[in-house]
Amino acid sequence: MSRTVYVNGEYLPEAEAKVSVFDRGFLFADGVYEVTSVLGGKLLDFEGHAKRLQRSLAELDMPSPISTEDLLEVHRELVRRNDLDEGMIYLQITRGAAGDRDFVFPDPEVTPPTIVLFTQSKTLADVPAAKTGIKVISIDDIRWGRRDIKTVQLLYPSMGKMMAKAAGADDAWMVEDGEVTEGTSNNAYIVKDGKIITRHLGSEILHGITRAAVLRFAREAQMVVEERAFTIEEAKEADEAFVTSASSFVMPVVSIDGVSLGDGMPGPVAARLREIYLDESRKAAV
Repeated sequence: MSRTVYVNGEYLPEAEAKVSVFDRGFLFADGVYEVTSVLGGKLLDFEGHAKRLQRSLAELDMPSPISTEDLLEVHRELVRRNDLDEGMIYLQITRGAAGDRDFVFPDPEVTPPTIVLFTQSKTLADVPAAKTGIKVISIDDIRWGRRDIKTVQLLYPSMGKMMAKAAGADDAWMVEDGEVTEGTSNNAYIVKDGKIITRHLGSEILHGITRAAVLRFAREAQMVVEERAFTIEEAKEADEAFVTSASSFVMPVVSIDGVSLGDGMPGPVAARLREIYLDESRKAAV
């Protein structure tokens, strides 16, 4: 069945949805995006994603084509029209199509932004990997310096996932100056002696919405959290590890560069945090 998608104010069958060949998202990766998860037909952490979207747009001096209130209605309408019970809604805003290719930004008064949203039906909550854990490898982090802006520049993260696949792993953790920054599409954590350790916020990593929620829930559960950089060597000696993202929630990591963590199975901290996150997020979903 064809999906209904949203393009510049219109709901269209996916086969009829079109964006200009001159769109700057296509030509320059001049755009930002967000992914909001859906469970039971409701949106998880929508407010956080909407706020981060506005921050990303502001950092790139890009006007927003839609209010937060209207954006929420578009999300809900796409859920309704596509009968989406579980999955994700992808949102992308670019600087628009000026009618030709030019490095200089177009005048926003003349060239409005492009906005696109579509749904992805996918099992998120009850996935086998949550019980078995995933394997990661480490790769050099050679991305640009403003990783705190959620741009559509995802070529290197895609290459990282392919490197992991070629190595027989599930994902990759990126390393800069000997320290782990983040995963290809997630934030990275280790657990040592009961303490949860994850990199501090800065321009080196994306300020994950799921990250913020999980750390809040961890502290509310009286877990010890330390926000600091850690090395890949430290990670290999950890008791357990995990990643967080909008699509994977809390996902245990059981192997790093072929080194098994603990007994090679998901640890209790990651398992408990996933349980708490799912319970609390379902309660607060809109």
